Amino acid sequence: METRWLEDFVSLAETRSFSRSAQLRHVTQPAFSRRIQALEAWAGTDLVDRSSYPTRLTPAGEAFHAQALEILAGVHGARQTLRSLQVARQDVIDFAVPHTLAFTFFPHWLMDLRARFGALKTRLMALNVHDAAMRLTEGGCDLLIAYHHASQPLQLAPGRYQMLSLGQETLAPYARADAQGRPLFALPAATGTSQRLPLLGFAEGAYMARMVELILRQTGDAASLETLHETDMAEVLKAMALEGHGLAFLPTSLVHKDLAEGRLVAAAPPGRYALTMEVRVYRERPETARQRKPTAQALWDFLERGTGQ
Repeated sequence: METRWLEDFVSLAETRSFSRSAQLRHVTQPAFSRRIQALEAWAGTDLVDRSSYPTRLTPAGEAFHAQALEILAGVHGARQTLRSLQVARQDVIDFAVPHTLAFTFFPHWLMDLRARFGALKTRLMALNVHDAAMRLTEGGCDLLIAYHHASQPLQLAPGRYQMLSLGQETLAPYARADAQGRPLFALPAATGTSQRLPLLGFAEGAYMARMVELILRQTGDAASLETLHETDMAEVLKAMALEGHGLAFLPTSLVHKDLAEGRLVAAAPPGRYALTMEVRVYRERPETARQRKPTAQALWDFLERGTGQ
């Protein structure tokens, strides 16, 4: 049994909606349903009455709900106790970073940071956006790095958390190049044709999926695309695009080498179908932080000075 199954179950008990809880947990609805089913298999009984709308818990589910809350509180409390005893790791900075940033922004940023800040010991936890934010709110990391867009802000209380801007990232469509260096698939779709362009998309509920939805809603081109493949991982979408399966909206930092080598090309005119996001770093305010590492504080001070400049 995994603790995230309990967290899923508690969310479902609160929202009474599979779709809403899947959205809040930043997973696809089928994946969310499978996790609830896995918990029920572990429990040996149905916990959710799926015949009703809104969704209701079964009597067994109602009884288990209170126990699930106690179990989660105990697990989180035990982790905090263990973390408070982790004196030997005071010189290691723990980062929680969403998958896409972990593969694109973070390695280059860290290399540049070490050149300017000096030697630095780090530990990276690559997670989905929701789980990465939860690591910060539960005291499971020192710093959270995440994308920010005004349409999809992270729900982190300013009174408890501090934020600095680290840079920007552009999300735009790319496709494999043909023999003439032109994209195999390009936006806007050609007029007078009923054939839709193949889209390699992010799974429903993923942060990037909502960004792509925003782009297509603003341009009005959603109807000209047909999603042929979905995944949570931008790296997989890039690999599919390189094989010529369709066009994919990808962070520019992920494809800059492929663009330079001509393996991928922009699948839209410059400035169109693109969206700019901010890359931010968050931490608990020192006065309320559950763990205080001198190295993490020194790094934050350094980043803060750089932001001011």
